[in-house]
Parts: sequence; C-alpha cells; structure tokens
Amino acid sequence: MPKLKHDSQSEKYRWPQGARPCGSCVRLRISAPEGANCTLRLWTEKGEEKLPMRLRGYMDDAFLYEITLTLPEEPVILWYTFLVDADGEMLWYGNNPEGLGGEGQVSPHLPPSFQITVYDRAYTVPSWMHDGVMYQIFVDRFCDGGAPLLDKKPGLVTHASWNEKPNEYSNAPLGSNLGHDFFGGNLAGVIQKLPYLRKLGVTVLYLNPIFDAQSNHKYDTGDYTHVDPTFGTNEDFVRLCRAARANGIRVMLDGVFSHTGDNSVYFNRYGLYDSVGAYQSKDSPYASWYRFHDYPEEYDCWWGVKTLPEVDENCRSYRDFIIYNEDSVVAQWIARGASGWRLDVADELPDDFICELRARVKLENPEAAVLGEVWEDASNKVAYGQLRSYALGRSLDSVMNYPLRTALLNFFTGRGTARDFARTVNSLHENYPPQMFYALMNLIGSHDRARALNALSGLSGEDAPKETWRDLELDGPHYRMARQRLMALFALVCALPGMPTIYYGDEAGMQGAGDPYNRGTYPWGHEDQELIAFYARTIARRRAEPLWRRGALALLAPHPDVLLVVRRVENGRDALGERAHNGCVLFAINRSQTPLTLLLDPNDPRLAPFARRLGEIALPPLTPIYFKA
Repeated sequence: MPKLKHDSQSEKYRWPQGARPCGSCVRLRISAPEGANCTLRLWTEKGEEKLPMRLRGYMDDAFLYEITLTLPEEPVILWYTFLVDADGEMLWYGNNPEGLGGEGQVSPHLPPSFQITVYDRAYTVPSWMHDGVMYQIFVDRFCDGGAPLLDKKPGLVTHASWNEKPNEYSNAPLGSNLGHDFFGGNLAGVIQKLPYLRKLGVTVLYLNPIFDAQSNHKYDTGDYTHVDPTFGTNEDFVRLCRAARANGIRVMLDGVFSHTGDNSVYFNRYGLYDSVGAYQSKDSPYASWYRFHDYPEEYDCWWGVKTLPEVDENCRSYRDFIIYNEDSVVAQWIARGASGWRLDVADELPDDFICELRARVKLENPEAAVLGEVWEDASNKVAYGQLRSYALGRSLDSVMNYPLRTALLNFFTGRGTARDFARTVNSLHENYPPQMFYALMNLIGSHDRARALNALSGLSGEDAPKETWRDLELDGPHYRMARQRLMALFALVCALPGMPTIYYGDEAGMQGAGDPYNRGTYPWGHEDQELIAFYARTIARRRAEPLWRRGALALLAPHPDVLLVVRRVENGRDALGERAHNGCVLFAINRSQTPLTLLLDPNDPRLAPFARRLGEIALPPLTPIYFKA
C-alpha cells in the first residue's frame, strides 16, 4: 500500500493551524508517491466539491502535494479528506477513528473527515474570560448570611444543622425529582464570603439558578423576574454585584430557558401563583409557550419529568419575554449588574435563539458574556439531527469544558495516558477559535457530577447503588491519595488556556458522590486549610504570569506518565494577537507514584530553551514543576 500522510496539527501539512476566520487562506498538504493524482474532497452540510492538488516538491523523503484554500466569507464547519490515485490504486486518507485530528489514516473507503472551523471575523470574547478564575456556587449550600429563609413553599424542609447531609429526592411535594430540603444559604452569605473568594484569587462567580422556584436547585424556574425569597431579594442581587465588583469579581447567572417549573407563574399547575397559567386556561398569555397534546395533562416536558414543562423557544411571545422586550429577562439582570449568562442545556435551545440572546446581552453590555452547557466538543456538536453553530463566532462566547474534565480524570486515575490527554486537548485546540479556546470553563467538579476528590479516589459512587452514596466517605489513605491527585490536577488546569473553575468547596476538601450528595454544605470551620492554601498559591502564580493565561500552547507527552505544558509568546504577540512580552514557561507533572528523570530534547524547538539550560528534569510523583526561560 502506498505511504500517505497528512497531519492536521503539523504546520508542514496544514498552515496556519487551527480554526480560522472567514475569508482567510489555509494551505493543505499530503505526502504521497511521485506521480500520484491527489484530490481534496471538501464538503459542508450544503454539498461537496473535489479540488485537484499540485505537486509541491520533495521534503523529508516524501513528495508533497498541496492546495491553498480561500475560506468562505460566512461562518461554517468545513470538512475534508483526500482521494489519492497511486499507480491505479484509489485510496482515501482521512481523520483517525477517534476523530481527534492530527495524523490520520489510509482507508479503501471514505474515512472520517478532518475539520476546519471557519468563524466570524468580528468574533470577540470579553478579555476577563481569558484571564479569569471561576468559582461555582450552589447558593443554598454555600453560606447562610442570616435571614431571609421563608417557609412559604409547599413541602419545604429546613435542616436543623448546617452540617447535615442533603436529603434524597424522595417524597417530594408537587411531583417528583424535586430537591425540597433547604439549609439556608443565601445571597447575603455570598456577599459575606467575598473577601475569602478574593483572597483565593477568584475573579468570576457563577451562581446556579437564583430565581424563584419550588426546588433548592432552582432548575424549575417559577418566576424569571425575582430572586427566590429563600435567597433574598432583587436588591440583594444588586448589592452582591456591587460588592463583588469592588472585590474584583464578576457575577454570572444561570439561565434555564428550555423549560420552566410546573409550579410557576407561567404554567401554574397548582394554582399557587397569582396568575392565569398555561395549565389553567388556553386563554392564558403563556399558553402559547408550551406544547400540549391532550390539554391540560399531556404536554412536552424536559426528559419526561412532568414537573418541568418544556417551552417552545420559537414562540414569539416567549422570545419577547426572554430577549426582546425593553425589560426582557436577559436585559434586566444585566442592568442589575450581572456580567453574563451560563445557558443550561444549550443544545436544547435553537441556534437562532442563542444568537439572538447573545446579541441582546452584548447590546446591554458589550463586555458581558454568554457561556453554554455543552458536554462534548462544541465545535462539531450535533443535537437533534442538527450541526450546531456554537463555535462560529455568532452564538456562544464559550462553553463548559467537559471533554477536558474527562481527560483530566482519566489521566490522573490511570485510565488514560499522557498521550491520550494531549490528543484530547490538541483536538479542542484545533477545533475551537482561539477566542473561545482561551475562555473555556475548565471545570473539575460540578453539581451534576461526583465531587473531585471522590472522582479522583476511585470511590466516586458511580459504580455503586445510589442507596450507598449517602454514607460514602473516603478513608485516610483514599483521601490522601485523592488530595495529592487533586492538587496536581488543579496545577495542570492552571497551566492550560481557559478559566480554571472551582466547584464550591472542592478547594476545602469537600466530598460527595452523585446528586444530591455532591451538593452538600460548605464546611465552614472544618476546611482543609492546606488544600485551600495550595489553590490560592497556584492561582496567584497563574495571575502573576501572563504567559500562563495567554501564551501559545504546546502540549507534549514524552512518557505515558508525564505531561509537559509549554506556553510561549514570540514576536511580541500572544495567542490572542495582543501585544505581549516574549517569553516561555514550562510546566511538568508526573502522575505516577515513582520518581522519573526526563531528558529534554534540545532538537525540539518547543523544549530547546529549557534543554540548553537544564538538560534534564527530576520529576517527583504528583508534584508540579515550573520553569521560565
């Protein structure tokens, strides 16, 4: 079989690298035998074309065939493969089976395609996202600042002690799957702890939903226009934003726009709101928001949960309410001080809804941001049979980086190698516009997953029956191992592009299996102070050195247990095209329990500055190593 090669992550074969703006040019090459006929198959969802390639010359014992593309003037995902006729043998060359980019594969049949993300030339992302450190707060469980818990909700249960464990979702009032137990955390408590967050190094607060709702988690919105009374008032939110800004911190809200609660102003299934809801009358001003099949009992609901009726985001009345009205939901909360929105289940919102929402947010505040919950590579996400446009520059500013979370946990628990990790990150680096890649929400823990310590201990509870989760506690050896892994993992996150994101309490040693035990109360007075101090030092290192935030990325895996992160600025421009001082930094981590000595290759241009100076690096187990050239 003739030897063919294309590497989408090598400048030899694709230049410039990565996602590219509309109207720019990209050179593609493939190595093939002399005299071969090489054709580029280029396609989008609208169709394909086949373009002949020309012999460029001989390099590194191979003949190179090339073509230069002028990219479309409108944002789009371009896909490409190569068709090679070598001595009458027709072969395809395309992406690897994992679709991760880099070096591809030869196939007698049409293989997976390589990707070029072509994004809007006007695409910008607020700079505070590129430099930010995010902290996620589940408000009821963070801090009780006194008052304003009100026992007004049907079936509401208040815990006698802050240190109790959350209740399981059983015997919930008004339906099923509702968290109805409350501990009393509120906005006043968040304000009270702003000095702690500032000292930790946090610059962005992401609050799980705060609007009036039956549950403690608030993903069943009852009224988009009011803070839930158990959390405080609209004025308390304004006060929080002002106090946060005084501490150098922005506040991002959670927008749940794909569904509401059945106990809401808009649906009002139980008649507890002073409104005529869609459930009560077909003449309700909200009736067109919902899709009924057998009125009023049969309606579309989120994932089959009857307490969460789905809204029709294409309904003009609903869009006016959320986006277009002078006092629309997204506008009024930006006016009150919010710096942006995290969109819950973004893949269940129409693309044009997200684009219009983001445009309205930017109209209210050009420096505000819209971030989406997407669990996969958002650049090529397909939802409900549609390729989504999240990374094309007119939709989201950024997304939650779940692929990174998976790769991190796999690497530090031994389920994947350093090469596996590097391939995942390099693929995201290739597919996302740099504006988005350097603003990704790099989470470790979340309200939807087991606590970081549990996930790193091997005792996440994911493989155990749910009834065992409540009593799942890490013993001393498991805690110490998980703690060491978490410190190494967080150091690695802070060495990568994007916003390091802390789920409240992870930095304090909180444990918890799945929901609701991953939503316990912050252990004030019982924190792991050494762990907190490590987080603060690591964040401070990142904030003090622009290279860790904005330097171009090179990720190396010289050993299955070793990752090297190189961040570099050359020619006076950082990875985002901004003026910056030239420099180069190196981060190294050995995830094994055995010390290793790594010889640095002086012929690798990425490592040459360090190889000349150091020659080798001693790598203790799970200990971050830093160098600056």
